[in-house]
Amino acid sequence: MDELVKLVSQNTGLPADQAKVAVETVITYLKERLPAPLASQVDALLANEATVKGAEDLLKGLGGLLGKK
Repeated sequence: MDELVKLVSQNTGLPADQAKVAVETVITYLKERLPAPLASQVDALLANEATVKGAEDLLKGLGGLLGKK
């Protein structure tokens, strides 16, 4: 998650503490709305525990939720 916070901070100009709040808010929002298997993959990705296959599955699932096939 630290990498994501750094990226948000760099791209928005927000201080790191505010970027962290923004990232946590988005992650919580997604996890509350994603199916349980995808939500758990979000946690794994953020903890750097996911495999490439897990990341691919998550992206495919997110694409489906966002209207992509």
